[in-house]
Amino acid sequence: MERFVVARAAEIPPGGRKLVSVRGRDVAVFNVKGELFALLDRCPHQGGSLCRGKLVGLVESDEPGRYRYHRQGEIVRCPWHGWEFDLRTGKSWCDPKRTWVKSYPASAVPGGRLAEGPYVAETFEVSVEDDYVIIEA
Repeated sequence: MERFVVARAAEIPPGGRKLVSVRGRDVAVFNVKGELFALLDRCPHQGGSLCRGKLVGLVESDEPGRYRYHRQGEIVRCPWHGWEFDLRTGKSWCDPKRTWVKSYPASAVPGGRLAEGPYVAETFEVSVEDDYVIIEA
């Protein structure tokens, strides 16, 4: 997989999101409590922008009248028709076997690690101030 630098980590703080371009495709990057997720920014239903969707949690029930709300902020709801997708997997909660959004591995990597390579040459002192957000596609 190829790696793409798409933003500085500080540009997407916890609770934030950013629309980026990878290989000409719009990708929505979400920061949920410091964990980064990236999805293709196109709802498979009718193409709504998932980056503009509301982040919600998951409601589960083992029996009538008893409900649990958890995974707060890990489900994105399409702003057009309310279809919901898991940020971790891209799977739909409506029809997970047939409907999903392409998800991408995303992480924050210290800028110094991006400069590493297999060869050694004379070095000079350099400092890297910020981390960068990397998407693998």
